[in-house]
Amino acid sequence: MKKIEHIGIAVSDLEAANKTYEALMGRQNYKTEAVLAEGVNTSFFEIGESKIELLAATSADSAIAKSILKRGEGMHHIAFAVDDIQSEILRLKNKGFRLLNEEPKKGADNKLIAFMHPKDTNGVLIELCQEIQ
Repeated sequence: MKKIEHIGIAVSDLEAANKTYEALMGRQNYKTEAVLAEGVNTSFFEIGESKIELLAATSADSAIAKSILKRGEGMHHIAFAVDDIQSEILRLKNKGFRLLNEEPKKGADNKLIAFMHPKDTNGVLIELCQEIQ
């Protein structure tokens, strides 16, 4: 793992959350993107070498909608940048970690992604991210 790529924050209202984070960070988001396969709209803010990703559900059955219903708004996951997501998945599986995605899938911001089971990481949902070349 190279660095914290981003911190994902589940929000109920993306427009309102964008205004909050614009005021907080003193800058506008650099990108919004719909990820249809995940049922979310995303908004990204850069901060140093990392990012904040705001995630709002587009359907009641999406993972973000379920997360907000269960826990409320707030931190959803921490994403780590990796050079080779396939190798990292294999390395982590060999160490005994369970992955929610055995194969990487396309995520937001031009990334291949895979999530680790939070029961294996002290209750924190971990995302692996690899830039798509």
